[in-house]
Amino acid sequence: MSARSASLPLGLVAGLLLTSSALALPACLEAQRKVDEAGALRFQARQEARLGNHDRVCDTLDEVGDRYEDARDAFEACGEGVVAIDLRSELRALRIAKKINRCD
Repeated sequence: MSARSASLPLGLVAGLLLTSSALALPACLEAQRKVDEAGALRFQARQEARLGNHDRVCDTLDEVGDRYEDARDAFEACGEGVVAIDLRSELRALRIAKKINRCD
């Protein structure tokens, strides 16, 4: 996993900046919190991979997927479907990371 995979994609950041007024909605705040949690968990998964803890890497990547799914649902609930669509690319990258780490 690369360092870029842990950070928010540029499109997602741009979408969040464009929707700053919508972020005041509780669902949008919750969605952003879930995206932040996913980023932290991706970092944790990289650390586990460096330590060679394969089972923990897979468990953590599963948790990342859960956070992204929750964030996507919350963004859709607050009317920010564009950001929710942007999360699909993160979910695809997550599937690739799982495949690389043989988690499937």
